[in-house]
Amino acid sequence: MPAEIILQQTPDDEALLDKRKQLAMVRTTLAERESEVAQIRAQLKTFEGRYLRQVGVLYAELDDLEARIAEREVALYDSDSARRRAEETRRQAQETHDAAFGEAHEAEEFDPPPSLKTLFRDVAKRIHPDFARDDAEQKHFTLLMARANQAYSRGDTETLQRLLDDHREINASIAGEGAAAELLRITRQIQHAERDIGTLDAARRTLLTGEIAQLYLDAEAAAREHRDLLTELATSLREQIADARGRFELIDRQISAHGK
Repeated sequence: MPAEIILQQTPDDEALLDKRKQLAMVRTTLAERESEVAQIRAQLKTFEGRYLRQVGVLYAELDDLEARIAEREVALYDSDSARRRAEETRRQAQETHDAAFGEAHEAEEFDPPPSLKTLFRDVAKRIHPDFARDDAEQKHFTLLMARANQAYSRGDTETLQRLLDDHREINASIAGEGAAAELLRITRQIQHAERDIGTLDAARRTLLTGEIAQLYLDAEAAAREHRDLLTELATSLREQIADARGRFELIDRQISAHGK
């Protein structure tokens, strides 16, 4: 019988195998984090749209009425304090209006600048799944490309530049073949993935501590009690708007009575 041939692994081969396993694990964690953050962003974006349509526009209407009342008070009282109050309430009304209507308008007119388009093309040329050397890299490139697409849609040049720099660092600065060069490349990839996990964790914390997230959590808590928080807020605001209209009509009558 022919002698059995046993291939011995070198220390470098064993280290490389361990690093590949570590890379696979950290990339799985990264994909999970990216999916979680993307889901949170989508949920908050949908909720914010509902909030702006149901409540934000009413806040804008109320603040505009308050500004108009303050401006009419200038005609009635003609004082520096009245003018300051009119300026402040008008500034607040403009901010509320922009918050309620500005985002949708910007989304409709979003036109990426040429620099962003060029950066995105440069990234895509390097990390598109079609350029992958094996199945594992294709899967990784697919995730990177999804991240690039999301960054492009947000106008996030920082993320796109980081993707490009990471690719250049790994594939250009670490030249050569063999286990040692491959080990260094994988080590850098692990470092990049761990850094990106940290960035996503920070983004998640920021998202969940924002005003919209807190309002979303309040709305979810209300829903468990069979209440609709946004409808309740809208009802309250309509009552305040009716009261503001009454005050505006009253001050108009006062101005007319004084012949102003």
